[in-house]
Amino acid sequence: MNDSSWGAPPRAGSQAGYWGPNDHGAVPHGPVQGAAPAGPAYDAPEAQQTRPMPIVPDVPAHGGNQDDDRGAARLGGPLFRDETFRDGTPHGGTFRNETSPAGAFRAETPSAQPPAAVPQNPEPMPDAPQPASAPQKKSAGRDLTAAIGVGVGLGAVIIASLFVVKAVFVGVIAVAVVVGLWELTSRLQERKGIKAPLVPLAVGGAAMVVAGYVRGAEGAWVAMALTALAVLVWRMTEPPEGYLKDVTAGVFAAFYVPFLATFVAMMLTADDGALRVMTFLLLTVVSDTGAYAVGWRFGKHKLAPRISPGKTREGLLGAVSFAMVVGALCMEFVIEDGTWWQGLLLGLAVAASATLGDLGESMIKRDLGIKDMGTLLPGHGGIMDRLDSLLPTAPVVWLLLVLFVGSG
Repeated sequence: MNDSSWGAPPRAGSQAGYWGPNDHGAVPHGPVQGAAPAGPAYDAPEAQQTRPMPIVPDVPAHGGNQDDDRGAARLGGPLFRDETFRDGTPHGGTFRNETSPAGAFRAETPSAQPPAAVPQNPEPMPDAPQPASAPQKKSAGRDLTAAIGVGVGLGAVIIASLFVVKAVFVGVIAVAVVVGLWELTSRLQERKGIKAPLVPLAVGGAAMVVAGYVRGAEGAWVAMALTALAVLVWRMTEPPEGYLKDVTAGVFAAFYVPFLATFVAMMLTADDGALRVMTFLLLTVVSDTGAYAVGWRFGKHKLAPRISPGKTREGLLGAVSFAMVVGALCMEFVIEDGTWWQGLLLGLAVAASATLGDLGESMIKRDLGIKDMGTLLPGHGGIMDRLDSLLPTAPVVWLLLVLFVGSG
């Protein structure tokens, strides 16, 4: 036995302290003091240009016959094999550790014929497909159940009062005006510190509606002037600081809410006044509904993004289309002496005025930094959030009906 073989480092891949067959076929069976740890080793400078090689399957050792085994101990792993023939000739493989006379290890060139079963450059596995996220549904932005319920309730009250006793409907208008003034003046004081006097506005607003129903346009203008004067006088009871902005806001509120609402009462004075008011309400609601439905489903181009980001040009086309169709039907079959082409013009005018009214109140709310004028109507906001498109549309419908079929 060659004693020098006991001092040689253990071959990579053998168990710690145990060797495979040496050059003379002897197999030591005990641990070696000071043996290097098991595993592949090679000179770093020579290995810098190496690249990972494929997995080499382990070949089971056959017992006893050293000529056939050509090394019983090997490391089963993806990159290294430790195998040396007795004559020192390296066996084919990826990296093999061959004992040099100096006892060092060196990396050998890969065999020219690697195992055919293992690909040389395996392609990386593709990433697992990610589940497609479900498309987000558009939100209506409000509680539709509550909104529909409140709308149906208000419609029932309006229709009952409109076709039973006209005076009751005038009272409904007056109540809506007073509540709307309360919401508007409250938001002005909360957000801007503007104290528009509510008492003269509420009394003058209700009187304005009644005067319009009793005395027509002349009575409405007189009541408007008296209400503005009452606002100026009432504010004099407080310190002068902020007087100008307070009375200006009060006169604006008197014109914006009760004076415009007076035209609804004036429509009611005609012989077919209930049908005219119903046409006015129906066209405004249909215009808003058409704008909402078409804009929610097809809206892509913003109409006035700095004022109301939710409104689209497609929604405006929907409002015009719906209102013109319903207007033609109403003028042909509901309003006496009306014609379908007049209904087309009426519907177009209603769509325009309702949209402008909605944008006008959106400007006010954006300036105040609020979303709704109130919370009185679940799903709708406040009274003013429902009057925004009705108020500017009332004088338009009143005027066109007077032009088309007279004031009778």
